[in-house]
Amino acid sequence: MSVQGSARTRTSNRPLTAVLCLSGIVVALQHTLVVPLLLEFPTILGVDYASVSWLVTVTLLTASIATPILSRLADMFGKRLMMLVSLAAVVVGSLVAAVGGTFLTVLIGRGLQGLASALVPIAIAIMRDELPAREVAGATALMSATLGIGSALGLPLPGILYAHVGWQAIFLMSAVAGAVLFVAMLVVVPESLARTRRRFDTVGAVLLSTALVGLLLAITKGGTWGWTDPRTVIAAAVGIVMLAALVPVELRAGQPLVDLRTSGRRPVLLTNIAGLLVGVSMYANMLTTTQQLTMTTDSGYGSGLSVLTAGLCLVPAGLMMLVFSPVAALMIRRFGAGSTLVVGALILAVAYGARVLLHESVLLIAAGAAVVMVGTTIAYAAMPILIMGSVPITETASSNGLNALARAIGTAISSALISALLTTVTFEVMGRELPTLGAFQLVYVVAGSAALATAVVAAFLPRDAATAAMSGGTRADSAGNLLDPRAHGAIGTPTG
Repeated sequence: MSVQGSARTRTSNRPLTAVLCLSGIVVALQHTLVVPLLLEFPTILGVDYASVSWLVTVTLLTASIATPILSRLADMFGKRLMMLVSLAAVVVGSLVAAVGGTFLTVLIGRGLQGLASALVPIAIAIMRDELPAREVAGATALMSATLGIGSALGLPLPGILYAHVGWQAIFLMSAVAGAVLFVAMLVVVPESLARTRRRFDTVGAVLLSTALVGLLLAITKGGTWGWTDPRTVIAAAVGIVMLAALVPVELRAGQPLVDLRTSGRRPVLLTNIAGLLVGVSMYANMLTTTQQLTMTTDSGYGSGLSVLTAGLCLVPAGLMMLVFSPVAALMIRRFGAGSTLVVGALILAVAYGARVLLHESVLLIAAGAAVVMVGTTIAYAAMPILIMGSVPITETASSNGLNALARAIGTAISSALISALLTTVTFEVMGRELPTLGAFQLVYVVAGSAALATAVVAAFLPRDAATAAMSGGTRADSAGNLLDPRAHGAIGTPTG
């Protein structure tokens, strides 16, 4: 394997940081823009609700497959190039969904939109390549904030567009956002000089993709199909078998898609476990808050808000991520990324504890959701820094891509658990089966427990890994690979 690259002076570059961070908004929009209209799409597209749920599932599946593959290709052929490919897929997918007008075309469009998820880990890798060491934590934290802003916009905005323009407008909005970012990327973001030339691991990609499809289908559809349904069992079995086959194949491969030796390093492994747990924890906030606010007042605990009003109540929660992103960056510089991750996880745990107890008013529910987003911001800002402090620069995008994948799997697990709780712990209200208040409280207990588990895992991170990425010095692993991007000249794994 060879490494290409040359020294490039790293200076402050606010336009580059801004453009890269805007990709977080685009990613979040793809995952949330259909959620407010899920109850409307059966009528719009002439299908049942079970079919409409695939508009969420297909995006999760394509995102999970595309993120590790495009992240590896970014390390090989250029990070900006792969971001442009992802954005092009978003634009094309959005236009197909808007113009086609059928369930099939919307489903295809939603699948293409899932490729946007690769933007975030690749953008963070570009930040490592291009920005001074002192600015990496702040830029990474801001990226986390834009994810929250995108989620906050993705809840009320589709409802407004649907009411005044039509459902196609939500996809046209996505296409415009992707196109604008595509042009900005061409103008502002340089192509990375740090890359590795290697053969693409096709066998590993096929095995990993098949394993992810099988496991995620079992997780996300098990509640609908039935956990003992042959479809669920077969999907889970295929996922497990393919995952088991992937391990020896990748260990033997000279140039693996998933470098298990790098991923098995203690700081990387623990950070990815933490990412999965944080995904479980934070997603509960996104899935349940709107439902709790829109629950009918006949339930005895619901607020009876419209979907639009409930979405607007969550805007402050998204903005909290913007407010606390510089705080997260300061914490990383002052205390290290590992300690910052512990703090973020503990804030999540406390917030969910409060959500179990405080639910008497819209204000209390919205405040609880906002505090959850504070913890999410701090935790999300710390994890990429931990990854970048422990891998060679030529594996930055792919390693962050695996961490993003771990978080995505966590959100899928969270979605399945929440669906199971809200559909089984129910009571009858005026002829309808609705989740009880206890069901929501159980969800928050599970989410808080996942946050506490995250704090425990983060506590075992090596101290040097927690601070290395922001130390400004050059580190090397046991094989002599330079790990810090601020060293001058070509950085990476030696040939052979």
